[in-house]
Amino acid sequence: MQAGFFLLRLLYSALILTLTPLLVLYLLLRSRKDPAYRQRFAERFALKLPAASAKDGIVLHTVSVGEFNAAKPLIKQLLLQYPHLPLTITCTTPTAAAAIQKLQAEQQQQGRKIEHCYLPFDYPVLMRLWLKWMQPQLLLILETELWPNLVANCKALSIPTLVVNARLSARSAKGYRRFSALTQPMLQNISQILTQDKNSARRFRALGAKNVQVAGNLKFELDVPKTSTQLAHSLKPLLQDRIVWVAGSTHAGEDELLIQAYQQLKVQFPQLLLVLVPRHPERFDVVAQLLQQQQLKFVRRSLNGLPDASTEVWLGDSMGELLSWYQLADFVFIGGSLIERGGHNPLEAMAFGKAVLSGPYVFNFQLVFQLLQQQQAYFQVTTVADLVSTVTQLIQQPELAIQTGEKGLKLYQQQQGAVARMMAQVQHLLPMAEIKKLNTDNALAWFDPHFYPNFELAYFQPEFWQQQGLVIGQSKGRNTVWFIRQQNGKEAVLRHYYRGGLVGKLNKDKFWPEPAAQSRAMAEFSLLWQMRLWGLPVPRPCAALYQKHGFSFGFYSYSADILIERIPGTTDLAHLLQQRPLTNAEWQQLGALIASFHQHQVYHSDLNCHNILLDQQGQFWLIDFDKCAIRTAADFPDQSWKQQNLQRLLRSLNKEKQQLPVFHWQPDQFAALELGYQQAASQTIQSTN
Repeated sequence: MQAGFFLLRLLYSALILTLTPLLVLYLLLRSRKDPAYRQRFAERFALKLPAASAKDGIVLHTVSVGEFNAAKPLIKQLLLQYPHLPLTITCTTPTAAAAIQKLQAEQQQQGRKIEHCYLPFDYPVLMRLWLKWMQPQLLLILETELWPNLVANCKALSIPTLVVNARLSARSAKGYRRFSALTQPMLQNISQILTQDKNSARRFRALGAKNVQVAGNLKFELDVPKTSTQLAHSLKPLLQDRIVWVAGSTHAGEDELLIQAYQQLKVQFPQLLLVLVPRHPERFDVVAQLLQQQQLKFVRRSLNGLPDASTEVWLGDSMGELLSWYQLADFVFIGGSLIERGGHNPLEAMAFGKAVLSGPYVFNFQLVFQLLQQQQAYFQVTTVADLVSTVTQLIQQPELAIQTGEKGLKLYQQQQGAVARMMAQVQHLLPMAEIKKLNTDNALAWFDPHFYPNFELAYFQPEFWQQQGLVIGQSKGRNTVWFIRQQNGKEAVLRHYYRGGLVGKLNKDKFWPEPAAQSRAMAEFSLLWQMRLWGLPVPRPCAALYQKHGFSFGFYSYSADILIERIPGTTDLAHLLQQRPLTNAEWQQLGALIASFHQHQVYHSDLNCHNILLDQQGQFWLIDFDKCAIRTAADFPDQSWKQQNLQRLLRSLNKEKQQLPVFHWQPDQFAALELGYQQAASQTIQSTN
């Protein structure tokens, strides 16, 4: 599967490269109506990289203005919860870029900084270059903007990917299935997919995605800017004694139908004002010409036109003000639904308690409209006659519009909670958000600022501690480990990573290059940090080092070191059993401890009696997590490795028994450990059922 995926990705990349002239031509053609499409080309091709201040943070890709607006509540929580991490918001359209830059300015006034750039096109080399520069701790993707090279490079660079607000229609799933050799491995490389609804989750799983959960729809979490509410309040006095019908996000083919309906309605209801808000800026002038041809009295918002008693249509040819229009409406038509566009977001109108009208084509928001239909909380219209009839009914029965809007608002409120569920997953994928980084030309260090407020790279050198008389011991087994007393009074273990086997005789401590996050020290550090967050008894990681060493022709190797807090007053199991036997209760306790690690899918590659400690309070600990990992059930459906872990410990105990003259261990005692393991495992199963 992976080989086929690699070949198909090569073909996909070659196709993108071949189509580059057409891609550039498309942007230039779009720029005839919107000049912003021919600007910032360097960002689109990764020729201009983001500022260094954007590195090592969170990247949120929002594609277009619709996804960006939906993401605002999530953005707000990210800024609140991770104020120390750079937040970079990317997109692909100028309208989204303008909206992001507006938010940038607002947040700057509040002392918060947001970075922004275009996400480069999905060329493999350019995407890898961009990601290696940014090195984000997490990539968030809104909805289903999934690019094979983006996802593959994130996987290769150990960058977690979280797709939020994902939706997958039956039509889209069919397209994905057609190219399953490319899409299935891509979906499996995504760390977590959070869908809007159960149907989307089911379709993603059917396509081979591994980690899929339903989190709800972000668009039920509308974050209304103060400026939007202020604008609505300032315009409201102009609309006294007017009935306001807002048609939002309209498309070509719909404007004509809406205008026809209005022409008929204005005869009977001269107080009716149509606020017409086209979806795309390049259609603003086209719609203005259409209104002029129909000899309607209209004003343009872009020219600061204000309606008076004679105004028939107010053309909302401005960006970012749709929420203000919805607040002013008596009822709302949702655009993109009278044509086969699939409809736009009705949730914004629902959030303000407005009665919703929509055409029959609503597959982009199918679940929302199904819920609205079940509650009889919207009006479906298909023709001009339907529009005229429904609007007439709402004008003549204003209580009907109010009741319908209230039903929609209640439904909207019932569906909230997506942001909290998404932030829980962000926290899961960002366990080391508090960790600081120290970068030099040839070294990268991670460190816990609470343990080391004033960190230095010299901390990884034994000579540094020796000069201060702070080395309190060393272990001279196969490789030297140093025990150090810190300035804060706590003790730490400094360990250098060495190669083993025959290779180690020729190359003592240099490793082939790989992304820093996957290197020996960093991998162990992050695993320890995650286990500490889970409450598992492991030592606290203090700092880790990734040190580059240059070869010729641009190649390099790396060495690695780690500093781990020393657990006070402990004895490893190998030495303890030379002094006394364990009780049956202690063996059961140890079995339950190993079960707790396995319940979190933690694989210890060398579970032996030297890596198990017992402290003076009777608490067991596990240490030495080099080359260990979290083995998810999705990646390892065969869970036999857990039993193999136990057998590794059993072999270790038997080996010590054979080699040592005094060793208080009998093979039949292992049954007590297995009993404790099984009891803990069964309790977990019962608690999850």
